[in-house]
Amino acid sequence: MARADSGGRAARHPQGDRRGALATAAPRPHERPPGTVQVADRRHVWKNYTEAARLSDKQRELVDELTGRCPEMQALTDHTRDFAMLLRPEEANAERLAEWITAVRAEDLPSLHSFTRGLDQDKTAVTAALTLPFHNGRTEGVNTKTKQLMRQMYGRASFPLLRHRILLGSNHPS
Repeated sequence: MARADSGGRAARHPQGDRRGALATAAPRPHERPPGTVQVADRRHVWKNYTEAARLSDKQRELVDELTGRCPEMQALTDHTRDFAMLLRPEEANAERLAEWITAVRAEDLPSLHSFTRGLDQDKTAVTAALTLPFHNGRTEGVNTKTKQLMRQMYGRASFPLLRHRILLGSNHPS
């Protein structure tokens, strides 16, 4: 059934009218050409960060196939692996980070350009994270556990019981 749009004209339902008359099927732009393999980004993106020596033969073949078809994918894989190497805190990482940012900006990779702009906005914190051996992982873990307990107990108990559960659940010495 036709309905009126804002201009007073009759607008048709996107798939034809509701009584069964369907619009002609246009080719979908997201269909892939025959003979190509669909790869879900979230399932395979971690392979870009993993050292090639740690991948299985099948995983290495998949990465080689993906990077062989697309030069941008090869550059992205190389840059992400280089950045992953920076995540092990060392004194020289400050210089390596500057070199990495320069190399990334020389490539045509807009997503990494955005990432490097974010790194530049908080350069001192990023440099400290990549060069110093200190981190706040334990504190973040305690915060996460506390929030989880609060969500479980929401509306059921008072603050003293929450405090008691937090103190009983802590496995580390105070």
